[in-house]
Amino acid sequence: MSDVLINPLDLAEMLLGTPPVVLDVRWQLGDFDGREAYREGHIPGAVYADLDSELAAPPSGAVGGRHPIPSIEDLQAAARSWGITDGVPVVVYDDSGNLAAARAWWLLRWAGIADVRLLDGGLAAWQAEGLRTTTGDGGRPRAGTVTLTGGNLPVATIDDVAAGTATLLDARAGERYRGDVEPVDPRAGHIPGARSAPTVDNVDQTGRFRSADDLRRRFTDLGIIPGDGREVIVYCGSGINAAHEIAALAIVGVGATLFPGSFSQWSSDPDRPVTLGNQP
Repeated sequence: MSDVLINPLDLAEMLLGTPPVVLDVRWQLGDFDGREAYREGHIPGAVYADLDSELAAPPSGAVGGRHPIPSIEDLQAAARSWGITDGVPVVVYDDSGNLAAARAWWLLRWAGIADVRLLDGGLAAWQAEGLRTTTGDGGRPRAGTVTLTGGNLPVATIDDVAAGTATLLDARAGERYRGDVEPVDPRAGHIPGARSAPTVDNVDQTGRFRSADDLRRRFTDLGIIPGDGREVIVYCGSGINAAHEIAALAIVGVGATLFPGSFSQWSSDPDRPVTLGNQP
């Protein structure tokens, strides 16, 4: 799990030496001001990373969904503004069990930064250890010099998903999978053949990832066997929470593929079928 996660006490110790770049990636679907939450209290030295404007390209509907992968040039400019330099570790966190921070974890690894970890339990876990936070804007660090190259993690296109050759996981809440509700996308339901695997089931009541054994049992029940060679593709609404599922799968040794356009792209194309109910 150490390749994916770091605990608060280990991060606190790192900050006393040569510190990693720490990114605060607080974000929620709907009317939520992550930057204001950052101002009200964050880990000392952390830099706020805006998911909508820095960790995604502008929405593009049927072309790429609500949160397309940004261009490598734009992502590199953002990463340098956060102070990231080649060879320096990065730690990311939020206040929602890493459901948002996982986007930064996945995206930076996709862009070639190997040492990126999620703060297990996020800000709540940090505070539970009695570690201090600081308020205000925090200021911008000295610009970094990192060079990014995309394509270091696998990505699926909408046609790859439609081919139906991979195990497909839907990381959204069960009610959205079933089509009971759809708060933002054009149509309700799920991609035909997808299995429901809500990301909230990856974490315990404190927001920390469940043990590797628990996660392994969870994914085995979904038909995913580490080492069996079958591709696993994960999607959600717009490619955000799906990254959390990919992190959970990485903990148990499964390298999964992200469908960045996710259901927002799929449901925007009237020629793509959707399925309602509990069954794939």
